[in-house]
Amino acid sequence: MSNERRFYRHRLWVRVTHWINVICMTGLLMSGLQIFNAHPALYWGRAAAFDNPFFAIGTIQDAQGRVEGVTTIGGHSIDTSGVLGLSGDPRDPGSARGFPAWATLPSDLWLAMGRRWHFFFAWIFVINGLVYGISSIIGRHLRRDLVPMPQELGHIPQSIGAHLRLRFPKGEEAKHYNVIQKLTYLIVAFLLGPVMVLAGLAMSPRLDASYPILLDIFGGRQSARTIHFIIAFAFLAFVVIHLVMVLVSGVWNNLRSMITGWYDIGEDHEQA
Repeated sequence: MSNERRFYRHRLWVRVTHWINVICMTGLLMSGLQIFNAHPALYWGRAAAFDNPFFAIGTIQDAQGRVEGVTTIGGHSIDTSGVLGLSGDPRDPGSARGFPAWATLPSDLWLAMGRRWHFFFAWIFVINGLVYGISSIIGRHLRRDLVPMPQELGHIPQSIGAHLRLRFPKGEEAKHYNVIQKLTYLIVAFLLGPVMVLAGLAMSPRLDASYPILLDIFGGRQSARTIHFIIAFAFLAFVVIHLVMVLVSGVWNNLRSMITGWYDIGEDHEQA
C-alpha cells in the first residue's frame, strides 16, 4: 500500500473512547434488559396505569392451557414465543421472562446484580462521553469532522442514495465524513446520549427529590423510563446499521483504521 493511499483518519483519543464505548454499550444494554425484565412494561406519564401499558412483554394461556409468549404494543398483541415473553421450555418457570437469558447480564433473573452492572457501566460511559466531548471541542474534531457545512445539507438526498446503492467514496473524498455520517454521529453523540443519561437520572427517587426539574423535563418518572428504553434501542439500531456499513464498505480497512488510525482511501478512479 503506497503512502499516498494511507490517511491518518482517527486520532488515539477517538479510538480509545470508541472501544470503551463498545464495551460500555454492550454491558449497559444487557444489564438494562435484566432490569427491564423485573417489570417488562412501559407507561407514559407521572404515574403508571398498570392495567394499560402501551408496551408490555408477558405470557398468556391459550384455550388448551398452553403458555405462550406475547408482546403487546398499543393494545395489539403479537405471539413472540421462543423470543420474547417465553424463551425456553414452557414447563420451566424461568422461561417466562421478558427478554431471553442470553441477552441479559446476568443471565439469571437477578435484579440487584443487573442494577450494579448497569450503574458500573453507566459511570464509565458518562466519563468516557465527557472525555470524548471535551476532546472533540478542544481538538476541533467537532467543528472540523462532525458539524456539516450549510452547503453540505443540500447533498443529503445524494448521500442517502449513495448509501442505498452501497457506493462509498474513494481518494480525497474518503478523507472526510459525508453529510449523513456527520449528522448521525452528531445526533447520537451530542443529543441522544445526553438525553438517555438524563432520563436515566430522572428514574432515581433520590435525584428527583433533589432536582425535581428532572421529572418536569420528561413528564414523570414513567415517561423518563420509556424514553430511556426507546433511546437505548435507537442506539442499538445505530450500532447494527454502523456494523453493516463497516462490513459492506471494507471490514478490514475500517477495523484497521479504528485500531491503528490509518485508513486506505483507495484511488479516485476506483469509484463506481
